[in-house]
Amino acid sequence: MLNVAGLERLDPQSPVVMLNLMRFHARSRDGDGSGWDAYLRYSAVTVPMIKARGGTLLWTGDAKAIALGPHAGNDWDFVALVHYPTVAAFLDMMTSEAYEREADPHRLNGCAEHVIIATSEAYSKFRASSHQGS
Repeated sequence: MLNVAGLERLDPQSPVVMLNLMRFHARSRDGDGSGWDAYLRYSAVTVPMIKARGGTLLWTGDAKAIALGPHAGNDWDFVALVHYPTVAAFLDMMTSEAYEREADPHRLNGCAEHVIIATSEAYSKFRASSHQGS
């Protein structure tokens, strides 16, 4: 369930990177392939929605092993980092009729669990200003 109240406490014009942690069903809940297959259908729909709002997929990858911390509840399958120019842009996408109708069913069919954590930048090696003096 989208935490609208929590997101509305953030500055709506601040840029945000969403850390996505996903665990997939072995089989898609609609019977159409695996949970991963359903997630790929979800991605095919959401990436254009993200780009239309000025966002971009920064990085995705398989979650391989818990390196530190509790193992229970942290057996994720996949991780994605998605940048949105503003918190408002993320909220606009997630609450849009098109997302609810075209994307979310695939997400629910594919993901046994999906956690999205809103983050603010403290440091980035990728930011041009971080390379001063190099």
